[in-house]
Amino acid sequence: MIVVTGATGNVGRPLVELLAAAGEDVTAVSRRPAEGLPAGVAHRRGDLADVDGLKGLFEGAEAVYLLVAGLGDELRPREIVAAAVACGVRRIVFQSSQLVGTRTDSVSHEILRAFEAAVRESGVAWTVLRPGGFASNAFLWAEPVRSGRTVAAPFGEVALPVVDPADIAEVAAAALRDPAHAGRTYVLTGPVAVSPRDQVRALADALGAPVEFVAQSADEARAQLVRFLPEEAVDGMLSVTGAPLADERRVSPDVERVLGRAPRPFSAWAERNVSAFV
Repeated sequence: MIVVTGATGNVGRPLVELLAAAGEDVTAVSRRPAEGLPAGVAHRRGDLADVDGLKGLFEGAEAVYLLVAGLGDELRPREIVAAAVACGVRRIVFQSSQLVGTRTDSVSHEILRAFEAAVRESGVAWTVLRPGGFASNAFLWAEPVRSGRTVAAPFGEVALPVVDPADIAEVAAAALRDPAHAGRTYVLTGPVAVSPRDQVRALADALGAPVEFVAQSADEARAQLVRFLPEEAVDGMLSVTGAPLADERRVSPDVERVLGRAPRPFSAWAERNVSAFV
């Protein structure tokens, strides 16, 4: 049995669907009720922060997809990983972040570094996924696109190879099912760097209607984002999108190495999710 934590998110939901379609015995774990799960998929409601309840989340699992919601700063990585191992888990795939490798002094990614260490030292097979920026961050633009066909964002010309969460899910499914991926760390990006202005053009093409790009200052963007994201996460996001390092601009070959095909471009994500912007 495979347990998928964060099973209702942008990566967890397609991962559950992929595993179920492949005939795997899947249990979806989320903090809130899960609707629309594939037939045959069990659901367990729980929170990784509830250490006493971890046995109930991991019991019976052979493999676990471990995903940390938000900053995860309330979590205890070694206790969580130890609980999984104590329940008989033999393979852990952990969703980390590219920034763990590129921004080694980032305070907001300390918890992910601690999880990576705990997973690697667990004594069971492990794989670490380090995705770059998500194409699905464009959902932040959904309401202004729907209401006014505009997008306001900073650093309009700075291009990064954002990754489609569906590609992360496919790599995760491969790592959970194939022991050949044990002991590997994969950096996951899209096939080409795209700027916010490029992304808005792709959304306009998917909609078949013009969408105006409005340049924001970094301060304006920060004031908007901290309304619904932790300050540390916002500051980290703006530092990357405004002044990315060379490794953060680089397209990684790992999606193609694992899946045998090129990663999906942002335009494909936009076309698949256009209904959110109508």
